[in-house]
Amino acid sequence: MKVTQHILEANKTLASFEILPPLKGNGIQAVYDIMDRLIEFNPPFINVTSHREEFVYKKRVSGYFEKTAIRKRPGTVAICAAIMSKYKVDAVPHLICGGFTKQETENALIDLSFLGIQNVLALRGDAAKHEPRFIADPNGHSYAIELIQQIVEMKDGKFLDDTMGAFHADFCVGIAGYPEKHFEAPNLKIDLSYLKQKVQQGADYIVTQMFFDNQTYYNFVKACRELDINVPIIPGLKPLTKRSQLNLLPSMFKVDIPDLLADELRKCTNDADFRQVGIDWLVEQSKDLIKNNAPCLHYYTMGDIATIGEVIQRSM
Repeated sequence: MKVTQHILEANKTLASFEILPPLKGNGIQAVYDIMDRLIEFNPPFINVTSHREEFVYKKRVSGYFEKTAIRKRPGTVAICAAIMSKYKVDAVPHLICGGFTKQETENALIDLSFLGIQNVLALRGDAAKHEPRFIADPNGHSYAIELIQQIVEMKDGKFLDDTMGAFHADFCVGIAGYPEKHFEAPNLKIDLSYLKQKVQQGADYIVTQMFFDNQTYYNFVKACRELDINVPIIPGLKPLTKRSQLNLLPSMFKVDIPDLLADELRKCTNDADFRQVGIDWLVEQSKDLIKNNAPCLHYYTMGDIATIGEVIQRSM
């Protein structure tokens, strides 16, 4: 079932989760161990992230260094298929521009369609760690809107080599939204104009970047509606659990920590106290979003299932 259909048919706020593929060398049991704990919360869908290549330099016998590309977390498509088969819950693979060619994307979309996976989240992705800014593969997409266009064209049976046939891949396409604007956008107004273009291109719903002030989300939704962006907007949520995150998350994700939360977190002298403050805050965030009829709460788990489980139990 499509994400938008889950939302349309629900009579309450849903809860969904994002998980990471296990590091290369680990088996599917690592995913099952996480899913066994999440499935008790009856999620309508599970997102599985995708990760671009990373480069390492290996010293050769000659003494020269060889640049080699590796993927530390492969297997997004296969993991989605395994989740749907074992748990009978819809999976949403992330498709990213960075590190992938258009042909690789097309092949992934064909595989997803053959597997009966109806949802994708289309993202540009981050810059490679060794690059100061995002640089697309020479045969890849530079922007998420180009990726969306490729996905939508496959709905019409159009392929990269101009093949036209009876095969139609009908995906529900999700995209990212940034309540505090994307860090590369000059301002929120321009960022929202790009978001509208993606919806006009064929995106079906939006999942936001994490935020810690619900009013930021409500303002974002209001601004979207005023621009006739009328697709579902799912709030993305993450708990603060370690003292290092107080400075790390704003730096990495370009999000603000509200004064009240920051003041309480700065009083904490250890990670246990910090974690409890973070959980309490997220519980109140979740309750307020439910009260105000958010369509679905999407939790970025980062493998911390115990914390997310406590939040769900206390808020839903």
